[in-house]
Amino acid sequence: MFDLRRREFMTLLASAAAAWPIAARGQQPAMPVIGFLHGASPGTYARFLPAFHQGLKETGYTEGGNVAVEYRWAEERYDRLPALAADLVDRHVTVIAAVGSTPAALAAKAATTTIPIVFLVGVDPVAIGLVASLARPGGNLTGVANLTGEVGPKRLEMLHAVVPIATTIALLVNPKSPAISEPHSQELQIAAGRLGLQLHVLNASTEQEIDAAFATLVQLRAGGLVISPDALFTSRAEQLAALALRHRVPAIFQYPEFTAAGGLMSYGGDLRDFLRLGGLYTGRILKGDKPADLPVQQATKVELTINLKTANALGLTMPTALLVRADEVIE
Repeated sequence: MFDLRRREFMTLLASAAAAWPIAARGQQPAMPVIGFLHGASPGTYARFLPAFHQGLKETGYTEGGNVAVEYRWAEERYDRLPALAADLVDRHVTVIAAVGSTPAALAAKAATTTIPIVFLVGVDPVAIGLVASLARPGGNLTGVANLTGEVGPKRLEMLHAVVPIATTIALLVNPKSPAISEPHSQELQIAAGRLGLQLHVLNASTEQEIDAAFATLVQLRAGGLVISPDALFTSRAEQLAALALRHRVPAIFQYPEFTAAGGLMSYGGDLRDFLRLGGLYTGRILKGDKPADLPVQQATKVELTINLKTANALGLTMPTALLVRADEVIE
């Protein structure tokens, strides 16, 4: 009887010892998950993602190593963003990185009041209701604000310096993103009035509508075009550059990808630095920082790029002051 009980005890002890590592592993904290929400397509922004990952790396996080990332792309269809944001909330991600488009940030805010959100926007986040203030965001959101709003009128001034005889300038906006298009239109209308220019606002929210907008631009005999900062237009930089050159319209956009594709000028914040800062803040939240305690950063790096080949093709003489000021001149 004693031997039987001893054998039973030893069997029970062995079973418990075998099960202990499994139970212990189950008690280990799960790998944190970032919900990455973007209004554009992965094909367009794939080359910018390393900058976001660099920001994460600076805080000690590597995708697939000690953090996972769930990517959600709206493919320039902003009406899909609320459902994509809700899906990330249902998956109980650790933090949502709503980067690259203001509509993504607004969709994330509407989807949750508890999951931390890091946004990257090109407008005043206080004005559109994302945070209470830049210094003290409050709630579950913080992030980085680019200088697109502040430099928008400057783009018009630069374009006016290149084509001083033009009296009519067009502004291309995406009406599906009113948080960007409306304040940008208002700011440029004021700037156009100061310069004695007539500003026509053209709407486009699809690739086909971009083509139609250029046809209207030609009918207006506009002397130049300012392209509003928007994820749709960033993803269509090559199309916009080709159309501007084909219709012989001097144009200026925010990012240097436009000038690299043959556009005349770009002036605005550095998108890669913008995304790096977003990755940095996402990493800090993963480490335990609260969004309410992280002041909204303001990206301060601004770049001017000029495509001199395009200027020559359009028969334009670029002002020396702009050439001297340029961070890059494509010849």
